[in-house]
Amino acid sequence: MNKIQIRQYLETDFNRIQELNRAEGWINLVEKNEDTKQAWENSNVSFVVEAEGDGVVGYIRGLTDTQITLYVCELLIDKKYRGIGLGSELLQYVHHVFPKTRIEMLASSTSRSFYEGQGYRPFYGFRKTLEEKGQERF
Repeated sequence: MNKIQIRQYLETDFNRIQELNRAEGWINLVEKNEDTKQAWENSNVSFVVEAEGDGVVGYIRGLTDTQITLYVCELLIDKKYRGIGLGSELLQYVHHVFPKTRIEMLASSTSRSFYEGQGYRPFYGFRKTLEEKGQERF
């Protein structure tokens, strides 16, 4: 097993992150390349998992107020490195960096069992972009 370390995101990591996104099928992030890059630059939770010899093999990006809430926007581990606890390590790492926060996230049907296995409980939420139709009052 290669030596693994978690470290702060660097701008030079971005292309590899986009490769991971493409491999996962997260095409929206790939197609909105500049928006995704700005999102990384504006996120105060931005860490990568680096494996000796393979470079960046996973990441977590999120936002936090540092006291109450930490919202995970994305968490992704390279398929070759899944199943060895790296996703769990990333979640624990950011929770230790921001110990007062509760962690919240959206999960897909395929990742639900992973998060439940980590002790996270489901909760109800909503999502809407400006482009989606709805009642506008402006």
